[in-house]
Amino acid sequence: MSGFTVAIVGRPNVGKSTLFNRLLEQRKAIVDDVSGVTRDRQYGIADWNGKTFNVIDTGGFVANSEDIFEREIRKQVKIAMEEANVLLFMCDVTTGITDLDAEVADMLRRSSKPVFLVINKVDNGDRLLEATEFYSMGFEKIFFLSSITGSGTGELLDEVAAIIPEELQAEPKDGDLPKIAIIGQPNVGKSSLLNALVGEERNIVSDIPGTTRDTIHTHYKLFQKDFVLIDTAGVRRKNKVHEDLEFYSVIRAIKAMDDADVCLLLLDATKGITAQDLAIFSLAVKKGKGMVVLVNKWDLIEKETNTARDYEAELKKRLAPFSDVPIIFTSVPEKQRIFKAIEEALKVYDNRQRKIPTSKLNDVMLKAIESYHPPVVRGTPIRIKYVTQLPTHTPAFAFFCNLPDDVKPPYRNYLENQLRSNFDFQGVPLRIFFRKK
Repeated sequence: MSGFTVAIVGRPNVGKSTLFNRLLEQRKAIVDDVSGVTRDRQYGIADWNGKTFNVIDTGGFVANSEDIFEREIRKQVKIAMEEANVLLFMCDVTTGITDLDAEVADMLRRSSKPVFLVINKVDNGDRLLEATEFYSMGFEKIFFLSSITGSGTGELLDEVAAIIPEELQAEPKDGDLPKIAIIGQPNVGKSSLLNALVGEERNIVSDIPGTTRDTIHTHYKLFQKDFVLIDTAGVRRKNKVHEDLEFYSVIRAIKAMDDADVCLLLLDATKGITAQDLAIFSLAVKKGKGMVVLVNKWDLIEKETNTARDYEAELKKRLAPFSDVPIIFTSVPEKQRIFKAIEEALKVYDNRQRKIPTSKLNDVMLKAIESYHPPVVRGTPIRIKYVTQLPTHTPAFAFFCNLPDDVKPPYRNYLENQLRSNFDFQGVPLRIFFRKK
């Protein structure tokens, strides 16, 4: 089931990024955010009233002229209209309705998606009166708020949460086939990888229609196992529109992640790992997805004795702290190690399903705690008495202790390393919680 995506659109300087940041802080609504794709474009995972959804800020491009500026805005609004489930159309009460606002509104009125008109900088009674002119735009849902102070954002989030279907929040059923998504930047070889896999084995069982027009789900059989491959790349080509590939790749990757159990992140060996690669990796990890990193185009790299070893060490340093990830060097045209990639992805899928019996978990982890005690806090030692695996879809563990709020990240990392060294969770993000005994 694909995740629910909310996009913030509008002309520059109306406060889109401020609203995004406000949603980050609001009751800790957003679990995490990842930036760095461009200077201002950001995306994260929000949680409100028990509903989880993706939030995308479409701002953040540098324009050299007014024409390019407006063209970029139109392009991003069109992408958001096609890809997002809900559009937050932002305007600024202090400037009133500008020509560009009217043009964006005209585009959004043609969308079949819900559009919420959000009027920013409404922070006093006079401005609330001025904001009534925006009713003339004809949108049914209109919200007056102040991004900077946060007033009015709760009502907006309530409305967003209310229209997210309950079934989108359900965990995948255990009987479902493993779903493996191929993600990464444009032109790293995602479609070529899928075609090489499918073309080589001719084991397609059926084509499952994608959740969007831009993801293809292919039912596939290899190593006596059935699974579904999700490809996000280059499914649709438009002759007339020069698409903003970077923005598309972000939204498609997010949607593919929501559908997947394991993500194959393709990197271009000639470019190394970029800020956008790291952003996509971090978001998949925050969503609790299994990870395998494929360094593609490895045939183009000049090699010496330890080239692969050194490259892998550098990659793991960039991926830290979650560096327990399989890294495979591939060449799609030469079909080099592409089936090894699927084999690893299926292993990671199994690791993600792993359930450790409570007695075994306590035997191993209490010994590890005994050999390296948590630090003393304000003269009181932290005592961890019991550990159990939680019944969640992604591996999560609860450690019961006397001072749960005082366990610091270094000790949390120690416990995670002990879990990884004693039980095979390679490629899988682990969640660790401390609870009062």
